[in-house]
Amino acid sequence: MTETAKETNTRLKIIHTESSCGWGGQEIRILTEAQGMIERGHDVSIICPSHAPIYAEAKERGIPVAHLPIAKKTLKGLLATINYLKKTPVDVINTHSSTDSWMAALAKLFCWQNFAIVRTRHVSAPINNHFTTKWLYTKAAKHIVTTGIKLKETLVKDNGYPAHIITSVPTGIDTSIFKPEDKLLARKELGLPQDKTIIGILATLRSWKGHKYLVDAISQIVKTQNRDNIHLLIVGGGPQEEALKEQIKSAGIEEITTMPGNQKNPNKWLQAMDIFTLPSYANEGVPQGLMQAMLTNLPVISTPVGSITEIIGHDKTGLIIQPENSNALADAISSLLDSPEKAKQLAGVGYKFAVENFSKEIMVEKMEKIFIEAYDNR
Repeated sequence: MTETAKETNTRLKIIHTESSCGWGGQEIRILTEAQGMIERGHDVSIICPSHAPIYAEAKERGIPVAHLPIAKKTLKGLLATINYLKKTPVDVINTHSSTDSWMAALAKLFCWQNFAIVRTRHVSAPINNHFTTKWLYTKAAKHIVTTGIKLKETLVKDNGYPAHIITSVPTGIDTSIFKPEDKLLARKELGLPQDKTIIGILATLRSWKGHKYLVDAISQIVKTQNRDNIHLLIVGGGPQEEALKEQIKSAGIEEITTMPGNQKNPNKWLQAMDIFTLPSYANEGVPQGLMQAMLTNLPVISTPVGSITEIIGHDKTGLIIQPENSNALADAISSLLDSPEKAKQLAGVGYKFAVENFSKEIMVEKMEKIFIEAYDNR
């Protein structure tokens, strides 16, 4: 086990930067990692736009946070970043999105601080091969972190980045929060049906998460299989909310669907489910929702996108279907409905795998080691 900062006297001043104004697994990882590093004795803070959800959430969690105008690549944002870093001692800056990565890299040229930059890459969207982008990732940054092995392999194969400066560190989940609990009690607390099989998803309502294929699949199951004992639970908010509500209305499944929006207690909503689905078709690393569901002892269904197959082995820790395929999703859901023993077996194996590999402590230890080495070699 890696020693903590308090035990080694290596107390780092770490700043996380995030220019994104969205809310999802990326932002949750930043907060979880920041809390873990603070617990290990490091000085940690976050820089983000004032209107970003992570700003308010960091304040609520007691994590030091400052707001700068870095939502877009502007001279105003760059100057604000330079001025902030001139007066704020820092050893390591961990950047998370494109804009804040550029701000940190360019600011370092002007603020006369010898800090190390670590770039965390959360998604599987392609990176262009322009020489400026290569400089950003391989020269300005001392190290690159990906949330999955396949994401690392893509950077090496498609972008030609040196493998030795890239480390895959899957997101860690707080296993004291995401754990199996009494399903009926959770449903009672949340006002969900007690006598239905609840098929759910917990994800930001973005197109590539594939919610519309889940709605199609549930509609198909209800209409063609005459199942009247299922309920659809869609937890999360986002830009696709109105489109999904219209789709659900058109499909005639409003009465068996619950959409509570973003929730402060996602663990409770997972604990109320029977089957978890994530039919993503793009941009995934290792989705937190899947890991959280597995830690809640749920059978999971997903797709071979990004690094998902690093945590879901088909017919072992879950079921893998082809993306953008409502029929395949309906068949997978039906197979679990028809075979509760199979669902229980998949959930059990997935739960054991998740407990052994997805804890917050494992993630924080690995990130601490990367930060210390980046700082020592800056």
